[in-house]
Amino acid sequence: MMTDRWLSVDEVCEYLGVSRDTIYRWIRGRQMPARSVGRLWKFKKDEIDHWIRTGGNGSPAAHTATAGRTEA
Repeated sequence: MMTDRWLSVDEVCEYLGVSRDTIYRWIRGRQMPARSVGRLWKFKKDEIDHWIRTGGNGSPAAHTATAGRTEA
């Protein structure tokens, strides 16, 4: 069983109880820790948990989101 796998946008939406539009807005604003893997966005659950615990203020160095990019 893989416990430290990368989560998809849909999985993060379900985990946080927010819409895909909200996730993409947080990524575009470089607030949410996310990694672009080709055309997809991926997330580490522990980074998301830390981001939430610290008030949703992710460090710009903590992610590699590219402004305006969305998952197709």
